Amino acid sequence: MNKSAAPAHNPTGISKTESILATNKVVRNTYLLLSMTLAFSAVTAGLSMAFNVPHPGLIITLVGYFGLLFLTTKFRNSGLGIVFVFALTGFMGMTLGPILDIYLKTPNGAQLVMNALGATAVTFVGLSAYALVSRKNFSFMGGFLMAGIIVAFLAGLGAYIFEMPGLALVVSAMFVVLMAGLILYQTSEIVHGGETNYIMATVTLYVAIYNLFTSLLHLLGIFGDE
Repeated sequence: MNKSAAPAHNPTGISKTESILATNKVVRNTYLLLSMTLAFSAVTAGLSMAFNVPHPGLIITLVGYFGLLFLTTKFRNSGLGIVFVFALTGFMGMTLGPILDIYLKTPNGAQLVMNALGATAVTFVGLSAYALVSRKNFSFMGGFLMAGIIVAFLAGLGAYIFEMPGLALVVSAMFVVLMAGLILYQTSEIVHGGETNYIMATVTLYVAIYNLFTSLLHLLGIFGDE
C-alpha cells in the first residue's frame, strides 16, 4: 500500500512562498529607496556646486557620516529611519559636490566624471543582476570585506594625513575591489534573507556606490593626468 510522504517539519511556520514574497518585498523597497536617495544625493551635490559650498573637511565629514549612520541604524525600524537615510545621503552628496567641482574644472573633467559615473553604473547593475539571477550565496565574503574595509579606511586616513599620493592610489584601487564585493555580498544577503531591513540594505548599497564612484574618479583622474 502506497503512503503519502509526511510533510517536512517547518519550525518557523513560514512557507517557501511566504519567504520568497518577503524577499521580493525587501528587494523592491531597497531599490526604490536607493534610487530616491541617489537622486536626492545628486541634487544636494548639484546645489553645493551651484552655491560654491566649500568641502567641510575630513573631521566634519567623518563626524557627519558616522553620526547620521548611527541615527539611521538606531531608527531603522521606524519612520525616522527614512528621514535619517535622506539626511545621510544628502550630506554625502553635499560633500561630493566640491570634489566634482574640482574635477570639472580640469580640461577633460566632464568626460572624466561621466566615465566614472558610467563605470559605476555598469558595475553596480551587472553585479546586482548576477547576484539576483544566480542566487549564489556570498555570505562567506562578510568577514573578508569587513577586515578589508577597515584596513583600507585606516590606510586612506594615513594617506590623507601624511600626504602620500602613492598610498592614496592603492587605497582607491582597494576600495574599487572591496565595494564591488560589498555589492555582491549585500545583494546576496537580501536574496537569502540575511538582511530583512530595506533601510539598512539601502544604506549599505549607497555607501558601496558612493565609494566605488569616488575611487574610480580618483583612479581615472590619476591615469588621465588630471
